[in-house]
Amino acid sequence: MSRNGKVLVAMSGGVDSSVAACLLKEQGYDCVGVFMWVGEAAEAVGSAARTASEPALPRLKQGCCSAGDACDARAVAAKLGIPFYSVDFHAEFERIIEYFVDEYARARTPNPCVVCNTQLKFGKLLAYADMIGAEIVATGHYARVLPAQDGPRLARALNQAKDQSYVLFGIQRPNLPRCRFPLGEIADKATVRRIAADLGLPVHDKPESQEICFVPNNDYTQLVRARRPETERPGDVLDSRGRVLGTHAGIVNYTVGQRHGLGIAAAQPLYVTRLDAAANTVVLGPRAELLSTALIAEQVNWLADPPPTGVPRAAQVQIRYHHTAAPGEIRTDRDGHVDVRFAEPQAAVTPGQAAVFYDGEIVLGGGWIARPVKSPE
Repeated sequence: MSRNGKVLVAMSGGVDSSVAACLLKEQGYDCVGVFMWVGEAAEAVGSAARTASEPALPRLKQGCCSAGDACDARAVAAKLGIPFYSVDFHAEFERIIEYFVDEYARARTPNPCVVCNTQLKFGKLLAYADMIGAEIVATGHYARVLPAQDGPRLARALNQAKDQSYVLFGIQRPNLPRCRFPLGEIADKATVRRIAADLGLPVHDKPESQEICFVPNNDYTQLVRARRPETERPGDVLDSRGRVLGTHAGIVNYTVGQRHGLGIAAAQPLYVTRLDAAANTVVLGPRAELLSTALIAEQVNWLADPPPTGVPRAAQVQIRYHHTAAPGEIRTDRDGHVDVRFAEPQAAVTPGQAAVFYDGEIVLGGGWIARPVKSPE
C-alpha cells in the first residue's frame, strides 16, 4: 500500500522523466509509467519487448517520443519495478502537427510544446489517470507547484537555466493540485544525471533532444512545404515603406527576427520585421523596426486571479522560451484579451508565440501573441 497514493508518471524515455519517476517512488508514491504513442513510436512498441523485464531495443531516433525512447522508457520502468503502459495518442498528436503547419501557413510562429503539454500531458493524460485511479500526473519538467492560500501556484524551477514553466502556462488552474514536477526542486542538471547514474538507470548519459520530435532532420520548412505547398509561393520582399527589395521563395522560410539567409544586400543589417500571409510578403527593416512597446495576447489562461478589467497590474512578461522576462504592465479588456505594455521596447514580438505573465517566480497566466504594437494604443 503506497503512503502517498497513485501517480501517473509521463515517461518519455529521457533522463528527466526517468529520475522524476525514481524520486516519486522513493517518496512513497505508487507509480505507474506511461509512454505516449505519437506515430513512429507506436510501430516500435509493437515490436519491442512485451514485458518490462525484457531488454530495450536499439534507439532508432533521438527525440521525446521516438521509437528508441519508447524502448528506453520501458527499460527504466523495469529497473524501477513499476507498471508500464503505452497509450496511443497518434490521432491527438496529428492535430498538433496540423496546428503547427497551419500556423506557419498563416505567417505565425507556433509553439507545439505548449500545445502538447496543454492538450496531452495535462489534458488527455489526466483523463487516463482518472481511468486507472491515479490522483496525480507527474512529468520531468523543470517547474514547481507551490502552495498558496487560495490554491497552488505554478512557479519557476530552482534551476533557472532549465526552467520550463513558460511551456506549462496552459495547464488549467483546477488541475494544478494534481500536477507534480519533482525536478523543480533540483538546482542543476548534473545532479539529475548523478541520481540516474547512482541508480543504474540506462538513460543516465542519454543526450538531450534539441529538436521538435515530429520534424524530420530538424527542418520544419520541409514538413510545412509537404503539407501546405501554398507556402512555397514566391512573393515580394519589402521595406517598411512598401518598396520592393527583392523576392522570396515562400514565407515558410522566414520568421520574425530572422537576420541571416535573407538574400538581400544592404548597407546595414536587416531583420524580418513582419510577415503578411494574405499579401504573401516579407517585410525587412533595421533592428529599430523590430522593436515593440506592447502586444495583444489572446486565448489567455489564468493560473491566478486576473486583474479587474482595465486595471493595470505590474508583471514580468516572457515572450519566447529563451527570452528573459521583461518588466511591464498587463491589463485585461472586456473580450478577455490582455494588453501588455513593456517598460522597455522588446525585439521580435512574434505572433503565434506565447506571452507568459509572471509575478517574480510565480506564473500568473499566459496567452498567445496576436500582434505586436509599436506604440501604446
